Amino acid sequence: MDLNQNEDVFSAFVDEYQKNFFDMLFRFESKAEPIKEAWTREDGRGHGLTCVIQDGNFFEKAGVNVSRITIPLSQGIYQQMKGRRVPGSNLDQIDMNNLAQYDTYANGVSLVIHPINPFCPTVHANFRTIRIKERETGKLIDSWFGGGSDLTPIYLFDEDAKFYHQNIKDAIVEVTGDDKLYRQYKKECDEYFVNHHRKEARGIGGVFYDDFNLESFEKGLQFQKGVAYANLNSYEAILKRRKDTPYNDENVRWRSFRRGRYAEFNLIHDRGTKFGLMTPDARIESILMSLPLTARWEYNYHPKEGTEEARIVGVLLKPVEWV
Repeated sequence: MDLNQNEDVFSAFVDEYQKNFFDMLFRFESKAEPIKEAWTREDGRGHGLTCVIQDGNFFEKAGVNVSRITIPLSQGIYQQMKGRRVPGSNLDQIDMNNLAQYDTYANGVSLVIHPINPFCPTVHANFRTIRIKERETGKLIDSWFGGGSDLTPIYLFDEDAKFYHQNIKDAIVEVTGDDKLYRQYKKECDEYFVNHHRKEARGIGGVFYDDFNLESFEKGLQFQKGVAYANLNSYEAILKRRKDTPYNDENVRWRSFRRGRYAEFNLIHDRGTKFGLMTPDARIESILMSLPLTARWEYNYHPKEGTEEARIVGVLLKPVEWV
């Protein structure tokens, strides 16, 4: 399968996944009208489809975005990529004195879902491919997959955390034959989704892989699909479990407080946000669709000892091996 065929196959996957995930949300949402906005960059070198729910009866805010962009390889983007690639990566072939001859192509789907009910968790996922090419010849310099999925509960249900992790682990084992990559990428997730300025995790994790390749494109795509649909199916099952849980004003206050921490991570530490903002003529609405509709910051607030709010904070301060 040649490069162009690979790109077409991956594009078909992300388009299908966006549709299936967004359709799943409307098995819960019955008030909000879907917002779907197709967009094209002014320079013609990128396009996508942003799908959003806002102010619904079930989802406060939810976004599932597909984007495909080609941009010049800049010094900032190169240094970010170079710092994460394994020794011997083909990025070493790049002429640092003439970065303008290279293009970066990014193709992927990303989502963040914020339900209204505080007992329904936030979920985040993205699945992408990155390629570096010579602009004039189209020669491929390097390519890789990236992405992952993770869960951010407002209130912790151990069975939901175990269920989510088990399904992702099972999907990875089905493709690779063992749980090595689950363990590796679970650890990377625990280390990445952290508000380092607070020494506190954003959620209870999942898997995160910035750059990876398996022995073939087909195998890598199978891996991406496995994690993607484990995320979708697990999240739908968890929403079904928790959707009718009664809640009060204090639960909503805690939800807003935790969403403030979510916003802090996305604005301060998230590499995807930084990559997007470094992109010339960046589409800000799509980049920041991950932010919650409402959030709360209270000075020096700490939950009372022995409460459910305090229990989840304890878990966020020390990662748990859920399976």
